[in-house]
Amino acid sequence: MCVEPSEPPSSRLTRRGVLAASAALAGTAAALGAAAPATASARRRPPRTGDLVVEGGTLLDPATGEVTEDAVVVVRDGVVRAAGARGRTTVPAGVPRLDAHGQWVLPGLIDAHIHLNTAAEARDAVGKGATSARSGSTNFFQDIAVRELARRAPTLAPRLRAAGVFVTPDLGDTVLADPELTALAGAKDGVRSPEALRHVVRTNLARGADVIKTRVNERAGLPDQDPLAQVYSHAQLSEVVAAARAGGSGVLCHSYSERGCHDAVTAGIRSLEHGVFVTERTLHEMRRRGTWFTPTLTAIAGLATSADPVLAERGRTYLPVLKRAVLAAHETGVPLAAGTDSSGGSVDPIGREVELMHAAGLPPLDAIRTATTHAAKLLGLEDTAGRLARGHAGDLILVAGDPLADLGVLSAPTRVVRSGIPR
Repeated sequence: MCVEPSEPPSSRLTRRGVLAASAALAGTAAALGAAAPATASARRRPPRTGDLVVEGGTLLDPATGEVTEDAVVVVRDGVVRAAGARGRTTVPAGVPRLDAHGQWVLPGLIDAHIHLNTAAEARDAVGKGATSARSGSTNFFQDIAVRELARRAPTLAPRLRAAGVFVTPDLGDTVLADPELTALAGAKDGVRSPEALRHVVRTNLARGADVIKTRVNERAGLPDQDPLAQVYSHAQLSEVVAAARAGGSGVLCHSYSERGCHDAVTAGIRSLEHGVFVTERTLHEMRRRGTWFTPTLTAIAGLATSADPVLAERGRTYLPVLKRAVLAAHETGVPLAAGTDSSGGSVDPIGREVELMHAAGLPPLDAIRTATTHAAKLLGLEDTAGRLARGHAGDLILVAGDPLADLGVLSAPTRVVRSGIPR
């Protein structure tokens, strides 16, 4: 990517400047319309939301499992005001209608682990049914800009919990994401000391990150890395968790090995990501602590189709192990959330992750909950997302068949509505 030369940033960064820089990287300025004036009144303007009546479809409430035929969902100002059987639901006059006859209506799905680096990826995620999401980190705080884009223009991006930049031993070019990070560029051991770990966490929080992302193992998606090699100790992970908690945030942790998973969980992370070789010992600890599990089955399954023989073999080996871990987690009572780990310009449908949850052994309704009510709770959005109940966001999807009989329909929504606005 070519970057036009520009004046160096001021040493005193304001929040407005931070968001403007992030927006430029994520392409959100173009998405919002280059002609829009950056006036004080424009900044105060409330986000665009819609009024809509969705009628005639079969409504599924993931929280209860209740199925309502010939249902009506009433959305006013982007919020659900009523949802239920036609005969028991008052339909306001003069509100646009969306005919859902012959289709099933569900709340918008939630991708609890996704990397949204551009405005195009954010739009694609919504189009594939993910109306809410949690970032798995970005290189230059693009996710914070995407979160702002979602607030101003909901149809262009999912409601997002942003993670900012990765707390990882080698920041690479991410040291250029904020002048505060450049001090770490010359650190002999990278981001490993307690001071360096706290510094990256605090920089993320100062930038407005909602959650903190770190790792305990190397990456599975790079053939020259060993996913079982541990990069942070229990003590280092505890530093990250403590710094995040001091700022009111939780930690999601990239993990693969049995020891790495156990160290991450006992250090106090909020959710375990990937977790292929997590053991029953650690799963019981997760249940006791209320630690979440986001297995990202889609990403691991994707490795098996790689043209690289090392990655393909890794995927074929890891996927059945991870499926067994998912079923064991479900049976143990560990809360599960669906996440695709989409990155690099390609967005996988969150519905595919739900299918893989079912393939791992979860009943269809429980699999759906991992991308609705359960994921909403993980993100702290249980009163906003995951259901089409009064007071929840007017985010929903229409699918061509019964998802309880065929979860495959979730991967190709026939229509997506975001904040009461049909896409």
